[in-house]
Amino acid sequence: MKYDLDTLRGDLFGGLTSAVVALPVSLAFGVASGLGAAAGLYGAIAVGFFAAIFGGTRSQISGPTAPMAVAMAVIITSHSSNLTEALTVVMMGGLLQVLLGVLRFGRFVAYTPHVVVSGFMSGIGVIVMLIQTLPFLGASTALGGPIGTLRALPDALANANINAFAIALATLLVGVLWPRRWTRFMPGPLVALIVGTLLGVLALRDVPVIGPVPTGLPQLHLGLPSIGFLVSAIQPALILALLGSVDSLLTSLVADSMTGTRHNADRELIGQGIGNMVAGLFGGVPGAGATMGTVINIRAGGTTQISGALRAVVVLALLLGLGRYVEPIPHAVLAGILMKVGWDIVDWRMLARVHRMRREHLFVMLLTLGLTVFVDLVTAVAIGLIAAGMAHARQLERMELDSVVSVPLLDMAFLPGEGGGESDPFSARVGLVALRGSFTVASSHKLVGVISEDIKDHEVVIFDFSDATYIDDSAAMLIHQLIEVATNAHTEVVIANLSGAVAETLDALGVLGEVAEGRIAASREAARHIAYRLVTERAAADGTPKRS
Repeated sequence: MKYDLDTLRGDLFGGLTSAVVALPVSLAFGVASGLGAAAGLYGAIAVGFFAAIFGGTRSQISGPTAPMAVAMAVIITSHSSNLTEALTVVMMGGLLQVLLGVLRFGRFVAYTPHVVVSGFMSGIGVIVMLIQTLPFLGASTALGGPIGTLRALPDALANANINAFAIALATLLVGVLWPRRWTRFMPGPLVALIVGTLLGVLALRDVPVIGPVPTGLPQLHLGLPSIGFLVSAIQPALILALLGSVDSLLTSLVADSMTGTRHNADRELIGQGIGNMVAGLFGGVPGAGATMGTVINIRAGGTTQISGALRAVVVLALLLGLGRYVEPIPHAVLAGILMKVGWDIVDWRMLARVHRMRREHLFVMLLTLGLTVFVDLVTAVAIGLIAAGMAHARQLERMELDSVVSVPLLDMAFLPGEGGGESDPFSARVGLVALRGSFTVASSHKLVGVISEDIKDHEVVIFDFSDATYIDDSAAMLIHQLIEVATNAHTEVVIANLSGAVAETLDALGVLGEVAEGRIAASREAARHIAYRLVTERAAADGTPKRS
């Protein structure tokens, strides 16, 4: 792509506009994460700059997001005993993201089922709104996440700070009612921040405020936790890495749809991982691709990574020179802004279609949502993925069973002229089992029940793999089990049209070890000749053909 003056102008305007939006949102996410307002700005700078430079999405804006802020709050309260340990988890999560990118796992992270992502994101939105109800009423944020908030809510309602409530409500209304067409000139969150802060400074005082914000460059947070902690931190670090990766890659898809470009998923994960490692090193909130900031950047003209890097530089300049102006911002203002952010995160489009969804998909989405809100993020992601996999397996089972053909082959058609005068031409001494398409663990057990009884009714059974394209290990062992069923029933086995990846899988697992020599045919016609010979030999041996 040619980089000219117009492109630079667009990147400058996009970077400046998204930086203005980033200021209130980053401050709010810093507070929500439990690390403090300044940590939100540190995260916006570190993740925003390094993800832009090393990432794989041209116009993406990265920084603290609601899911990452909530995940950070969980890490602080449940997976660490001090700040050093919490930031170590962040750095480990960033390192895992880099490894995901280096190992080219980017495309697999994007395969996370939408119902899981939808339930998780909606749960995050509910958590953000629920947790902000306390500062919305002028109370301090409660420990224990959503459950702790619900326990503290009655007392907060009984002792509500009317001034704080009025500031938060005014901030929320400005954010909701600000016309979208004016956003390109003055972003709604910034207007809400200014209005709410002016109310708190000029009229409605005696409310909790952010207070002193460190100015200048952040300090390094270096420490060497114990080996035991590092082992226990792998799980939350992995969840943080997967959450940030999915969040970022979904935002990359949004950017692609708006710009007509195509992102590099693996490179994007590397950039995000480097950014989060630096954020953890300097005490910043971990981040990911920010959909709102990315959309604003693109609409303002940003088209390359330069816009994301400039946005981080502008936020750094604000931190270095304007920190004292952030101190009087009421917590209620940030609560009002986050209420709007939380509402926007909820996947209302999917929730509006719940009456049309398949029951298993609806169950997965609601299960993930409920676990996200009332249990924890780790459990929600793990169980959500497991439930989605089981629902997908049920669908595969139906599709794979529909692709199985198990039929008797009448002697008069398949073995013409064979058998002599006493042979019933309508008997079916040969059976056919044809496997079409892919077969996996989803249908393996059902296939045994469907086919095994048919196998016993014939003298010879032909397994035809003409249209089989893929067989996993579980389905391969099913074939082995069916061959054993045939052997125990004294039914001869013939294999036809075995080639490619299917043949490699069966050979690797030794599935065909019990198939007698000379029973593997290159075509169905060749298999017919083998079957003809086998039934003829059996008829000559005992004189009594086995009837179907």
